[in-house]
Amino acid sequence: MRPRMRALTVAVAAGMLVAGSGTGAAGAGPRAGDRDRGYRADITWVPCPEAADVECGTVPMPVDWADPGGETFTLALARRPATVPAEREGVLFVNIGGPGGSGVDFALVADRYFSPQVRQRFDIVGIDPRGIARSTEVACPPGRLDQRPSLTPANQAGFARLARFNRQFAAECRALTGPLYDHVDTRSVVEDMDAVRRSLGERTISYFGLSYSTLIGQQYAERYGHRVRAMVLDSVMDHSLGTRGFVETEAAAAEDSFREFVAWCGRTGSCALHGRDVPRLWRSLLRRADRGELSDPGSGTPVTARQVRDRAFADFYGPTWSSLADFLSALDGSTAPTEPTGEADPYLKAHLFPAVFCLDWSMPVRDHRELTTLIKRAARVAPAMGGSPLATEAVGSCVGRSGDTVNPQQRLRITTAPTILLLNARHDPSTAYEWAVNVHRQARDATVLLTYEGWGHGVYDRSACTRNTTDAYLLDLTVPRAGARCAAVEPAAATDRPAPVESLVGPLRSVG
Repeated sequence: MRPRMRALTVAVAAGMLVAGSGTGAAGAGPRAGDRDRGYRADITWVPCPEAADVECGTVPMPVDWADPGGETFTLALARRPATVPAEREGVLFVNIGGPGGSGVDFALVADRYFSPQVRQRFDIVGIDPRGIARSTEVACPPGRLDQRPSLTPANQAGFARLARFNRQFAAECRALTGPLYDHVDTRSVVEDMDAVRRSLGERTISYFGLSYSTLIGQQYAERYGHRVRAMVLDSVMDHSLGTRGFVETEAAAAEDSFREFVAWCGRTGSCALHGRDVPRLWRSLLRRADRGELSDPGSGTPVTARQVRDRAFADFYGPTWSSLADFLSALDGSTAPTEPTGEADPYLKAHLFPAVFCLDWSMPVRDHRELTTLIKRAARVAPAMGGSPLATEAVGSCVGRSGDTVNPQQRLRITTAPTILLLNARHDPSTAYEWAVNVHRQARDATVLLTYEGWGHGVYDRSACTRNTTDAYLLDLTVPRAGARCAAVEPAAATDRPAPVESLVGPLRSVG
C-alpha cells in the first residue's frame, strides 16, 4: 500500500461557499443565476509531504448522502496547480481506478504522466475515494483474508464455507470501519466529487478516469452531466453486464492477451521462448504445477498453476512480455519445491476490492453448481488462461453477499453531458475492448471511441497519437472523428511509460 499522509487541518463550514485557501489558486465560483446548491465545506490546503509543489487537503463529507447532515468522514485530496495561471482553464479531476486506487497518488505523479500543455492549463485534482487510502480507509482484521476458502470450491460444502466467510468477513470489517463500510459505493463517490467541485467554487470540471474510475466518470455524467466540461474515460468499465457476461468477456480478454504474447514471442528474436512451441510449454508448466513439481526459480517456494496464470496476467498489463518469457523459461528449468509458499498478496489484505465491488455489482451465484457452470464457461472461452483472475476474484469475493449491492448494474443513460472521449486498447487484458464498444453503443450520441490497436491496460500515454488526440480534446474540446484509431506500438519500444503511474494500475487495483 502507499504511504499514508499525515493528518491535515480542516475547518468545517457546511453550507458555505468557499474559494481555495492556502497556496492554491481560487476557483472561479458559480455564475450569476446558476443554482448550484448542495453540500460545501472549507478546504485547508498545505504543501504535500511527498511533493512541496502539490497542495494536500482534507474535507469532511457525509457518510450517507441520504442524510447529508449526519455523521461525516474525512475525504483526502491533492491539487497540482496549473503551471501557467494566466492560461488556467479550470480543474481536471483524476482517478487511477481500483477499486482501491488513490487519486491523491495520481495527482502527486501527474507531472510525469500528463503533457506540459495539460499541466499548464489545469489544476489537477486527485481524490482518494471514500474508504480508500487517506480517506478514512476501510478497516478489516489483519490477516483475516488469508483464511479465505478457495474461490473455486470443489463442492457445495466448500461453496457454503466461502459464502459464510464472505458474510462474516464483511461483518468484521463493518464493525471496525463503522457506518462508512456500507457507503463506499461509486454513487456515493460521485456525490463526494461534486461536493468537492462546489467547495472549490468551480462551475464545471474536466475529468480523466482510468480503469475502474471510468465508472465514477460514467455515473457522474449521468447525474451531473451539465457540470462536465470534458471527460476522458481510459480503459472502460461496462456496468451493464450481468454475471455471465462479465465472466465471459473478462475470460476472452485474458485469453486474447495470452495469444498476443505467443504471437510476440514468435516474431521477436529477443523473446526467451523464441522458436519454441509456447502454448505446448505453457500446458506442460501448468500440468507440472498441478502435480506439485514446480518451484519459483528465485525463492524455491512451490508454484501453483493459478500463480503461473496470475503472473502472466500481471505481465499482460504493461505488457511486460520479456519479463514473462524470462520467468517461464526459468520456471521450465526449476527444481521441485521444498517448502510452502509465502504469504498472500498484500494488496488483497487491504480488503478494498470486495468492500467496493460488492456494493457496485450484483453477482448472484446461488450454489456450487451455478458457480461451476460459470467456471467451465470461462475455461471454454479461455482454455490457456482458464478464465480471468479478475473475474474469479470479483465473483468469488461476493459469493453470499448479493443482498449488499446498492449500486447494481444498469445500462448507461447520459442526457446532459458534452461528448465524452472513450479510450481503450484493442488487446486490454482487464477492461475488455468489447466493454468500451458496448458502452459507446449504449451512449452513442454522448460518446466517441478512440481505439488503440495495441496491447496493455491504459491508453493515454501509449503513443504520440493517443496523447495528442486526448490533449486536443482536453485543451480545445476537439472531438476525434467517429471510428478514430491509433496504431499499435510494439511493447519493446514502449517501455518508457511513466513507472509511477504504471505501478498504480496493476492487477487487482482494477477489475477493469
